[in-house]
Amino acid sequence: MIDHLDGAVIPTGFDVPVEPLRRSAHFTGEPGCIAEARAFASLFLQQLRTEWCATIGARADGAALLVVSELVTNADRHSNGPYILELEGTDETITVAVYDSSGTLPRIYPRDPERIGCHGLEIVQALARDILVERVPVGKCVRAVLSFDAG
Repeated sequence: MIDHLDGAVIPTGFDVPVEPLRRSAHFTGEPGCIAEARAFASLFLQQLRTEWCATIGARADGAALLVVSELVTNADRHSNGPYILELEGTDETITVAVYDSSGTLPRIYPRDPERIGCHGLEIVQALARDILVERVPVGKCVRAVLSFDAG
């Protein structure tokens, strides 16, 4: 909400979101889930632009979608069950968290351009500001925080 006082525009603070935007989606691992997760994240980024007035450039947008793809692909390939994609964002950051049923924690392998595969977490590490991997009662959660300032 904006008040006008003698021609001056005075923001009242009520038009600024107080809590981060949060959305989550459950995926069964059926074919097409990774594409659905990317579409879900793309809509989330658009909602951040609208509700948080986030300035998300093409590079930051692509990085966020790539992180979603990598983390969901890992959950899809390495767990024996469904997984949950949880997104949280503001005008400055997006947090991508993927919960799956596998208790095995992922490894980040040393760089090796000759290696085929196993580059997913290496890619996420290159794009994210922070990565957290933790065991949860039903398996694990891999969480990556990305900044939009590179955008």
